[in-house]
Formats: sequence, structure tokens, C-alpha cells
Amino acid sequence: MKGVMRFGKKGKLIPRYIGPYRIAKRSGNVAYELELPQELAAIHSIFHISMLKKCIGVPSLILPTESIRIKDNLSYEEIPIQILDRQVRRLRTKDVASVKVLWRNQFVEEATWEAEEDMKKRYPYLFESGGNAD
Repeated sequence: MKGVMRFGKKGKLIPRYIGPYRIAKRSGNVAYELELPQELAAIHSIFHISMLKKCIGVPSLILPTESIRIKDNLSYEEIPIQILDRQVRRLRTKDVASVKVLWRNQFVEEATWEAEEDMKKRYPYLFESGGNAD
């Protein structure tokens, strides 16, 4: 189930970067100090080079921190925008309904399958328009 997520952990195969941030200075052979905004003041500003990605200048890949709304404990909550699809899987003794959910700040290709029952409890407004409801 999606919900509150730690900063930097979006999914098993989906690396996510925020920024870009300017490099203030080189702090060693493989470490760099970044100029971070005030809302990321709780994060240590020196990063190993393996944690950085060169900014290639594609604006659609850059996710500004203001749109994420990072909390003080460096977590954020994903907000579902729309139900894209519905499927029912047959288990041995019961049927399990799943819905494909489009999340805020994600592309359609990154939509995830979630349990319909859990989504109805947490986000009932997604099912009020008809169409995907039982």
C-alpha cells in the first residue's frame, strides 16, 4: 500500500532524484558539498558522488521540493489522482479486486496496482464519480 514514504525511496526499480542543486565545493576525492534550500536544512549537505546525478537539463525529470511538500521528519505522502483501471484476481477461496492508481508527481507509466478495498477506505473520493465503483 502506498502512503507515507521516506525521502528517496519511491519504488523497487524507480530511482528518484530531486533538484538540481549547485555544487558548493569538493570535499574530498569522492564527496561534494551541495547548496541545499532551507527546507532541506535537516539533511547533511555533503554527499558521496554515487548519490549524485549529473543534471542533463530535461525539465520533466526534475522534481522540485516545493511540489513534494517534504515534512520535518523527511517523509512525504503520495496523493492519488485517478483510478486508471480495475482488475479482479481469483484466489483459491475468494476474489481480490485491484485498481491501477495514478499518483501525484508521477507519470502514467509509474501507476501502481493497489487493493481496491484499501483505496476505498483511505480515498473514497476516487470512487464517487462512478465508472470504477461496484
